Amino acid sequence: MMIARRADTRARADFATWTMMAKLNGASSLPPAAQVFLDKYKTLLKEEREAVASEVVIQLIYQSYYAEMGGAGEAPEVKPRPAETVQTSGNVTAFKRPPPQRAKPAGGQQAKPKLPVALIFVCLAIVYTAFRYYFR
Repeated sequence: MMIARRADTRARADFATWTMMAKLNGASSLPPAAQVFLDKYKTLLKEEREAVASEVVIQLIYQSYYAEMGGAGEAPEVKPRPAETVQTSGNVTAFKRPPPQRAKPAGGQQAKPKLPVALIFVCLAIVYTAFRYYFR
């Protein structure tokens, strides 16, 4: 399943890159394999919506990459990750970062903060030295 996930991720990234490069520089600047996939995409766009045509071509690229990466047999279906809700403003998309996950200490007990205790002892040593110097 690891090969399938990597092949799917690579297929989606390459398809996005190829379509962007084709818009900016033209399809002739792409590798021959990319040009073949983009030709299929353009053909599908005449019959289907953009989202459907994109997904079909991404699946074709995925199957090609799965075999190339050493996947045995037919490429398994990769379940899409759940989409996160993002807000867009104009042409800028705001990506949501997942909240950081903190590791729980062994035994299920909460770890007590050690830094404040250490700071108290350091500050006491400094205050003691200052008072000793002042009262001399």
